[in-house]
Amino acid sequence: MEGIVIKSTGSWFTVRKPDGDKIECKIKGAFRLKGIDSSNPVAVGDHVDYELEEDGVGVISNIHERTNYIIRRATKLSARSHIIASNIDCAYLMVTISSPVTPLLFIDRFLVTAEAYHIPVEILINKTDLIEKDQKKELDKMIAIYESAGYKCQPISVLKNEGIAEIFKQLAGKVNLIAGNSGVGKSSLLNRLDPDWNLKIAEMSAHDTGKHTTTFAEMYELKNETFVIDTPGLKSFGTYDLEKEELSHRFPEMRSRMKDCKFSNCLHINEPNCAVIEAVEKGEIAESRYKNYLNIYNSDETENYR
Repeated sequence: MEGIVIKSTGSWFTVRKPDGDKIECKIKGAFRLKGIDSSNPVAVGDHVDYELEEDGVGVISNIHERTNYIIRRATKLSARSHIIASNIDCAYLMVTISSPVTPLLFIDRFLVTAEAYHIPVEILINKTDLIEKDQKKELDKMIAIYESAGYKCQPISVLKNEGIAEIFKQLAGKVNLIAGNSGVGKSSLLNRLDPDWNLKIAEMSAHDTGKHTTTFAEMYELKNETFVIDTPGLKSFGTYDLEKEELSHRFPEMRSRMKDCKFSNCLHINEPNCAVIEAVEKGEIAESRYKNYLNIYNSDETENYR
């Protein structure tokens, strides 16, 4: 029997059957994915085969080949990676200018990983209703940075229901991932899309950071074969299994210029006649993106991210 994993709690998995019914499944003790050292061998979005036991519980016996997946460095010392979700048509990264502030390094780490696994990303800039006049420049700057890199940015206000209708249209007929820091409004957005989901929402903490209300990744179904994956809020995003020599290929604005570098193996750090560095100096590539490229390039992938 076949189905799609729509919820993972670590040891139990809710699988959606083709007819829409759901069954609780577990995995065989020795079941592990080949080639991926992951804390969760089965992820939300996986297409799986399962066998039914006498007590009505399913046992997952096989995972179909994934078209893609979004992965991050694990927070546990026992594993090197954690797969957030798989088989994604489009990822929506929710960010905020304030309450809380989303670091640009977090955004770039997420985008780099999505590029590595061929997942299209759009950026949703939420809480525009909280943006003061003196913060309008920050909003415009963020949009300029990422649209010049090739990413669509949508300012929205979930609280004021502004921009939600457009998002609803974009989700139609696809498997969509909603990701971002804690407190940016992911669960609130999903409640706007379908109030019947009634997802738990928490107030901001005293330190202006979000509280984790989503504990496990879960896929929700809208009408007409439209699915939305809600994910736990991420405090940080550690890139995983990225070759340093290939890192610049994950920055679209660098990728389009590297053919003009003097050296075919240019790393765009201190080489002469580097088209990427020249573009940064001319303001054609955002300085923040280039600095974050260097940050990721020089980071230690063996570090533990929390």
